[in-house]
Amino acid sequence: MGRVGRFMERLGGNNRNALHCKSIKYKFLWMIRETTMANEQKTADLVVGVDGSQESFGALRWALTEASLTGQKVNAVYGWTQSWDMGERPQTDEEWERLHKIISLELDEWVAKASAGLDFDRSHLEKTSVHAAGSTALLELGQNAQQIVVGRRSLSRLARWFLGSISDSLIDQATVPVTVVRGQHLQPDQTKTQAHTHTQEATGSPSILVGIDGSSVSGRALKFAASEAARTGCSLKVLYCWKMKSLGELSDRTHAIPSKEEAHDYANKIVRDIIEAAHLPADLHVEGQAVHAEAVKGLTDGSATARRLIVGSRGLTGLDAFVLGSVSKQLIDSSLCPLTIVH
Repeated sequence: MGRVGRFMERLGGNNRNALHCKSIKYKFLWMIRETTMANEQKTADLVVGVDGSQESFGALRWALTEASLTGQKVNAVYGWTQSWDMGERPQTDEEWERLHKIISLELDEWVAKASAGLDFDRSHLEKTSVHAAGSTALLELGQNAQQIVVGRRSLSRLARWFLGSISDSLIDQATVPVTVVRGQHLQPDQTKTQAHTHTQEATGSPSILVGIDGSSVSGRALKFAASEAARTGCSLKVLYCWKMKSLGELSDRTHAIPSKEEAHDYANKIVRDIIEAAHLPADLHVEGQAVHAEAVKGLTDGSATARRLIVGSRGLTGLDAFVLGSVSKQLIDSSLCPLTIVH
């Protein structure tokens, strides 16, 4: 149990009849912002959810690593609500102030643990604690961010105060890209070294994998992926998953189903056309590939060797094999690298 839990126990003892909130004003009753940023009004590029769990440490460490490569700013956000088994809510200004200080210290410790050993400019780090549900805090503070970052799951006791099913909530409601990090696959030091030694050659460089399907949202995912690849010095791999039925419809063959070879050639042409239409930076190494597979399987397999996987939140184009609205949520569990979902 952390400082917050011990304080609430001292405050409320074993009393399980904690007072209900009397007004919605308690939703955002207070906010602590500790920052050394010169301009506090500027929104952080990466808004990260932290709650004391190993998963959130992985998310924060990933974000700090990205920021060390790109020069972006990071806001570590802890959104908390009172758990019924933690005693009564503070009633006086003095009790609230004590709780503020305790939570501030807790957040300091989490950030220190997650950032240990990283070469990161601390002037680019902001820490925010909000009395609100985790998803609400991240949606509010991250509405103008470049992306929101969370861990894949939070299973600690403090998770009841913060994440829960936050990934699903953010994917459904956020208007900015959401990155979900699986901590067990995070190797920040290796990632940093690889990115700094990146060349424009196809071999030896880390790659960002992006799934496309021809829809407008997958086009936005492609643009975002290209931007992230350029920021971090990675190559870009563009993956199109196809099934024979979908290609038969798209190729406008009314009298015959194309052979698998013809379909594969046609799928590769789709990839080339999409890449060309995106007008990606000329100095960015881009590799296009069409794979005969269901989207989840194709993208999951590709994620095994990717530094990061990026997909759109929906693909409503009639391609049965690549409807990203459902694929994106399945990939939260199956992706073998950090997953970013673009809206």
